[in-house]
Amino acid sequence: MLVALVFLWLLDPSLGIVNSMLQTLGLPKQDFFASTDQALPTVAFVNIWRHAGFTALLFYAGLQSIPRSVYEAAKIDGASEGAMFWKITLPLLRPVTVFVAVTSLIGSFQIFDTIAVATKGGPADATKVLVFYIYENAFAFFKMGYATAMSMVLFAIILIVTLLQLKFFRADQSDLA
Repeated sequence: MLVALVFLWLLDPSLGIVNSMLQTLGLPKQDFFASTDQALPTVAFVNIWRHAGFTALLFYAGLQSIPRSVYEAAKIDGASEGAMFWKITLPLLRPVTVFVAVTSLIGSFQIFDTIAVATKGGPADATKVLVFYIYENAFAFFKMGYATAMSMVLFAIILIVTLLQLKFFRADQSDLA
């Protein structure tokens, strides 16, 4: 929620530093959160930025777990840096990639706080995602049964997409063996 507030201030159309920089460069001010065309991409950018550090940390830990002896053997065999990246690094990072992909997709389905703070589903329902719609029905319109049913549908969608991701990434197979 704090990240949403900070970006709400940074991207403010009249007082935000980003719009001040745009004007300095001779570009027009932008209504990042108030424009129907820009609101959802702006919310997506804010959430990508918020989780980028954690994602980078996961990949860094994954890189640290790859044995150096594998790279040494490949170098002795004459493999280039590019070949080592594509044939060693990426396949051995598959568990981390699967974890990041699955948790990122689940998180994108569950985005709520940025929308609740910055746009409240607007403008013109441009950022009214499913989780915010569920919240609105449950706590603004007091349709608890309807909100519960939508939550169960959301759970089923997330479960199906997660299982498809796990199958696509062959999460049950190891490249280290």
